Amino acid sequence: MDTQQVSAPSRAPSPLPGDATPSSGVVHINSRHTRRFTVVGNHLAQHRELSLLAIGLATHIQSLPTGAKIGIRFLADRFPESEARIAAALRELEVHGYLRRIRERLPNGRVVTRTCSYNQPDTTPHPSPASRPQPRPRPRPRCPVPAPAQCATPTPLSPDRTLAPPPALPAAPAPSPPLPTPHAPSVELLCTATDLLADLRRDTPQLILSERDVDRLSHAVAAWLERGATPEMIRRALAADLPMPLKHPAKLLEHRLAALLPPPLPLTSVHRVVTPFQTCDGCERAFRSPTPGHCRDCRTDEHHPPTA
Repeated sequence: MDTQQVSAPSRAPSPLPGDATPSSGVVHINSRHTRRFTVVGNHLAQHRELSLLAIGLATHIQSLPTGAKIGIRFLADRFPESEARIAAALRELEVHGYLRRIRERLPNGRVVTRTCSYNQPDTTPHPSPASRPQPRPRPRPRCPVPAPAQCATPTPLSPDRTLAPPPALPAAPAPSPPLPTPHAPSVELLCTATDLLADLRRDTPQLILSERDVDRLSHAVAAWLERGATPEMIRRALAADLPMPLKHPAKLLEHRLAALLPPPLPLTSVHRVVTPFQTCDGCERAFRSPTPGHCRDCRTDEHHPPTA
């Protein structure tokens, strides 16, 4: 009796040699790269605190040649993420030492930003200008103390001579004024203020704000709108003559919204009633009237019809 030959395999062949295929999870099919590749450490690819967008952005930056543009607007045009998300991812990389941005002033006065990308986290502390060690003041020369025998007896003051008043202490800085608030806030007013603050970075990238800062400052912008200021007037007041570099945009806007608040408009201009335009039912001519109907000429023709 002949032996039966089985032609079909008992299971599908494994993509890996031997019995290394796990029962679950990812299976790596690796091919050796010979050109156009970037080495990325697991400390970045498997970082526990970085977001997935920050890890991908760091990998993209490390794959770029030296001198490539990695500005926020350039990256927003390259990828589908918004400028706010890309800016937040860049700040994550700065916090964890994978990115460092330095603002330098060129001899011609122009300020540029130089970006350094680290394939290993940069753990070198970079002290800020405020935390740099200050030079120690030189000790004042001590005056020689005279011997008891050399001390002169103080002369009494004459009636016409008085002691000089002590020097006045420096005045304490005046507290910053509180943020203004609208008297009658409305949903439409707050929405207009929120859109204005969030849109400031479109023309002025230095004025990028977080959602928390936009919510906090929107009531102050609504107070400006309530006092008759147009969005364009508010935009010019907030974005004019910005200091370079601008470290705290939210604090600068908070100061300007409180210090430059315009006075309310006169009641005559605020509560002035404007009669709307109406279309005449007879001749379709435009005329001003609080209610629709006929214009003055058509009303005259109704009272005085033409004679035969």
